[in-house]
Amino acid sequence: MMSRTIFHIDVNSAFLSWSAVEQLKNGADRDLREIPSIIGGDQASRHGVVLAKSLSAKKYGIRTGEPVVDAIRKCPNLSICPPDHKLYSASSRALMTFLRTYTTQIEQVSVDECYMDFTELAKKYSSPVKAAREIKDEVYKRFGFTVNVGISENKLLAKMASDFEKPNKVHTLFPDEIKEKMWPLPIGELFMAGRSSVEQLKKLEIYTIGDLAKMDPELLELHLKSHGRKLWEFANGIDDSPVEPVRQEAKGIGNSTTLPRDAETEEEALEVLEALSESVGRRLKKASQKAGMLSVEIKYYNFESTSHQKQLERATNESLAIYKAAAELFREMWTQQPIRLLGVRSSKLVEADAPEQLTLFEVQPEMEKRKKNSEKRAKLDQALKEIRGRYGEEAVIRGSNMEERKQKNIDKENFQEYT
Repeated sequence: MMSRTIFHIDVNSAFLSWSAVEQLKNGADRDLREIPSIIGGDQASRHGVVLAKSLSAKKYGIRTGEPVVDAIRKCPNLSICPPDHKLYSASSRALMTFLRTYTTQIEQVSVDECYMDFTELAKKYSSPVKAAREIKDEVYKRFGFTVNVGISENKLLAKMASDFEKPNKVHTLFPDEIKEKMWPLPIGELFMAGRSSVEQLKKLEIYTIGDLAKMDPELLELHLKSHGRKLWEFANGIDDSPVEPVRQEAKGIGNSTTLPRDAETEEEALEVLEALSESVGRRLKKASQKAGMLSVEIKYYNFESTSHQKQLERATNESLAIYKAAAELFREMWTQQPIRLLGVRSSKLVEADAPEQLTLFEVQPEMEKRKKNSEKRAKLDQALKEIRGRYGEEAVIRGSNMEERKQKNIDKENFQEYT
């Protein structure tokens, strides 16, 4: 199997960068990226949290997701810029449109990051690093903001690489570099290692990604269930998931909601997913559609997002089937961190009355059932034939025929009575 070349492209402090570029276009005399600054809601907004921060603000200990009032206490001269989500959406679309001039094999995973399958294009460049630097530099030249590009043979390692030193950098993390570049990192820096998982791992004396990689995966499953094995695979650089580009014209039906307060338990999250699934099911039925694919999105308290999807065994618009699939996806990817937003989306839609193709597991029982019914009918017909041959055609009458004959006799008697 030919090795892949995967890029992970991530905008450096996206909201702050996009706001800074817009301000500079409009004549601002200072760059938000070069002073202690944050993008954050005012006190009337939900939580009034820090959405993005500059490197200078980070030096004050300001964290993404913390209340704005706490950030101001840490840095009294902090510059605060309100978010402009319309601007961010437009900036994201412009970036993705540009990246698609290289290849359509792009999977956008959030407003500011995507995976690019560069395998087929790699042969046109002297090295993947040179290609990544060209993309990075062209983004800055065209749009005025910077990106990090991570390069590897799979999505996981490309994602980890792009999170190395920032901003405006290109990093590689190929399998032969894992031991040197990734294993020394704190366990909390591993993709999908949430706060709760990290606490559990530290109780097992696992402090670095390398510690986790050397553990027995079965032991990890005892403590963290299937998520433990997934983390072990990630620590060892194992990930065969493909880059899944979605056509811009692809249709789907979905629903998402920002929670009034962060969901911290599975029960809270599943209650929301059930309501979202019911909504998606109703909308599918109203549109006379069934879904063959389902995806679930989670946005955490710190605005980090993740999503996962699965092919359904059979296209459906039933809310219960949608909820069961959504709950399964949720359990697979939840990192135990507080949840700010949940979303359920259906895709690969087909007409509700389209004929269904049975799976092999459904076809075989159905064929066996039909065969047994056919054999029963043959035996019954043979028995009836023998009885009628011995006692006459009227010896045995089907129940349905008996009711019909009985009704005819009644009608005959009534007719005779009135004549």
